[in-house]
Amino acid sequence: MRKLAVCIGVNDYPGTDRDLAGCVNDVKDWQAALSARGFETETLLDRRAKKAAICAAIARLLAAAAAGDLVVVQYSGHGSYIPDEDGDEDDGFDEVLCPWDIEQGNPLSDDELDALFARRRAGVRVVMIADCCHSGTVARVESDRPPRLNGARAPKARFMPPAVFMPAAARVKRRAAPPRAAEANALLLAACQDDEFSFETWLGDRPNGVFTRVALAALAALPESATYRDWYRAIRKRLPSRKHPQTPNLFGAAEQTAWRVLA
Repeated sequence: MRKLAVCIGVNDYPGTDRDLAGCVNDVKDWQAALSARGFETETLLDRRAKKAAICAAIARLLAAAAAGDLVVVQYSGHGSYIPDEDGDEDDGFDEVLCPWDIEQGNPLSDDELDALFARRRAGVRVVMIADCCHSGTVARVESDRPPRLNGARAPKARFMPPAVFMPAAARVKRRAAPPRAAEANALLLAACQDDEFSFETWLGDRPNGVFTRVALAALAALPESATYRDWYRAIRKRLPSRKHPQTPNLFGAAEQTAWRVLA
């Protein structure tokens, strides 16, 4: 069995004033954890993480995977939303990842990701780990290194307002909606709910995604027999918190959530 992974991290968002700080560190940490578990890993960082490059990397891994193999796609960066055009979203919006070239109008939507994952061969397992905001109604823009509050740097939301990359005519206010039914093409472990922010913060002078830090700490403490449901329960013991009000999510069929973690 082969275990293949691509880890994607975007701190630099040219043409915007919304750079992040912890996403490349997230990728380094995820890559180390995955490599220790036998994954063949590749990374796409900043300018290498254009939309076309991300799609090509995912397609390449899926083409290389055979029945019984495991493919992991890890992403840290901004998230946002765009109007839903095919009627499959209860709230009228598709969640999107924000590649390095987002300012050029290149969001990567959940529909596009699902279409990519659908290319997998029968028996190939796909897991996506996303540390980003999937949506939001208001964006609070903060500096690249937020000011210190009581000696600590303030958390920063990983949310890209649609106004940054969408024509004015397409900008509409998002409304809350009930959770969607799980998609079958991939298991998703997400940093927050569709209508929440995902935060990054600093431990000393090293920034990271809050979810990444919590998820990797939980992963290190799991027994070999642990399932994704077990991992998710361990994460939920620490998130949401008073300082970081984000509620991680696990989307997938019952069979998928019962898979052994990264095995």
